[in-house]
Amino acid sequence: MAAGLYATVTPKTSRSLLFSHHRPNPAPVFNPLIHHQKIRYGARRKTSLLSVCFVLEENKLGEPRVVEEASEDAGNIDPRILIPSHVAEKLARKRSERFTYLVAAVMSSFGITSMAVMAVYYRFSWQTEVGMEFWARWAHRALWHASLWHMHESHHRPREGPFELNDVFAIVNAVPAVALLSYGFFNKGLVPGLCFGAGLGITVFGMAYMFIHDGLVHKRFPVGPIANVPYFRKVAAAHQLHHSEKFQGVPYGLFLGAKELEEVGGLEELEKEINRRIKSSKKGS
Repeated sequence: MAAGLYATVTPKTSRSLLFSHHRPNPAPVFNPLIHHQKIRYGARRKTSLLSVCFVLEENKLGEPRVVEEASEDAGNIDPRILIPSHVAEKLARKRSERFTYLVAAVMSSFGITSMAVMAVYYRFSWQTEVGMEFWARWAHRALWHASLWHMHESHHRPREGPFELNDVFAIVNAVPAVALLSYGFFNKGLVPGLCFGAGLGITVFGMAYMFIHDGLVHKRFPVGPIANVPYFRKVAAAHQLHHSEKFQGVPYGLFLGAKELEEVGGLEELEKEINRRIKSSKKGS
């Protein structure tokens, strides 16, 4: 058996309560006075601002369940609503499912973002330290120590002043990088995308080369605590052996210079140079 209680609130007009026990409604009686008043005042009456329905329904356990939280459609009104237990359980289950999905979405977002960051890192690492490294190694050996030695020689002599003639190569290498970046940025398609990636790779490699080669190895500007990183210390030591010409100029590359020294049997000299740089840094500190 169910009992219904309905309350209608109207603005400054009247309040009515209707108690229904499933009894048949009496036949409507026509009243001229009431009909006249409805016609006269019906246009000025406004629709009720709020309708609140209190439902009391007996469940299988015999007592209704009290839920203190208002439903999502309740707006700013927060009354104590009596709803059946199975509806309350359904709402609680839905809130639990939403929270579980939120946690899963956040974790998957962090996971996918981490994978994307790692993929980009290794992609640029491969492009800058492998692709550009082989180009720089070839150009260094076949061009700078050959036909362009009259310009590169300034780098192997004591520098007088902040600049040297060898710095022109940095400007020359920047021209194709800027051209590729511009073409890839202002055009759409596969080829412009590849050009943009190549230009970005050249730019990133050039920045890393300048920071490690000019800053860490030749101390043209301070690099801070990066000098104590073991990998960068090995890179600096390998390039220092290039300037000593103990192995006929090897290594000609920068970031993979230790690999070149390994091929010519120069790992022992590399370790000595690393230890020398460690002692020098400790004395300087």
